[in-house]
Amino acid sequence: MSNLTGELTVQADTTAPLRAAGQRHLLRNRLPMHITLLIFAFLVMLPAYFMLITAFKSQDEYVFNKIGLPQTFTLSSFETALRGGRFFLWFGNSLILTIGSVLLAGSVSVLAAFAFARMQFRGRNLLMLINTALMVIPPVVMIVPLFLFLGEFNLTSTYQGAIIVYAGLITPFSIYMLTNFFKTIPHELIEAALIDGATIRDILRRVIVPLSAPALVTMVIVNALWVWNDLLIALVLLPKDELRTLMVGITVFGTRFNSDVPVTMAGMLLASVPMIVLYLLGQRYFIKGLIAGAIKE
Repeated sequence: MSNLTGELTVQADTTAPLRAAGQRHLLRNRLPMHITLLIFAFLVMLPAYFMLITAFKSQDEYVFNKIGLPQTFTLSSFETALRGGRFFLWFGNSLILTIGSVLLAGSVSVLAAFAFARMQFRGRNLLMLINTALMVIPPVVMIVPLFLFLGEFNLTSTYQGAIIVYAGLITPFSIYMLTNFFKTIPHELIEAALIDGATIRDILRRVIVPLSAPALVTMVIVNALWVWNDLLIALVLLPKDELRTLMVGITVFGTRFNSDVPVTMAGMLLASVPMIVLYLLGQRYFIKGLIAGAIKE
């Protein structure tokens, strides 16, 4: 017995250098990829770093210290940003448009995605192909037709018109993502619910929607980010000053305080806070939702 234990110990000792060599070889192979990712991460984080440190500087300090950390943290730029414009009005406008658009698009997308994923009907593949094609059309090429179309119904310079446009632009992506996720839900669950006498509405409310929390949260976060940060559509469809969104207001605000960079950065940082909070609240499901549909049945 002792001889057997000694042989196993010797064998383990002889394989240890091989494993170490393999790990070093793997590390060398992955080193270029890690360096490349670090470079890209640095480039992505650099604007956020600049915005963050500049917002807490005074204008005098910014002139002599543009990149370094603030020597004296100050909130004066935030006070000016909140008082110098109509920040809370712009914030409320953006909130109305974002919530309205996401809710409208989400409601339509859940119903359409369930039909694409679980029902058989004539023209399903063609409609799904059209929906996918709509995802790659840039909104800028549709801005003039949309403006003229809304004008025919007197919906320009209205919340209703802007919400309809935003919801229409984010719905194709929502349908595509939810369809892929709904396909991963076991069909046996739906069959069991049908046997128990559940209707389609009951299946959606009690089976599909609860099991699709990762995809739904991801859809809300992605769509809210897009609507909240949009500038072009809000600038064209909502030209009135009292209907400006936060992004449009900060753009105008930035031209007013173009010589006071810390104030502009403070306004941009304040505009970023709601979406950061939204992501933090939904990050538990966000990664799961991003890979929705990647694993096929």
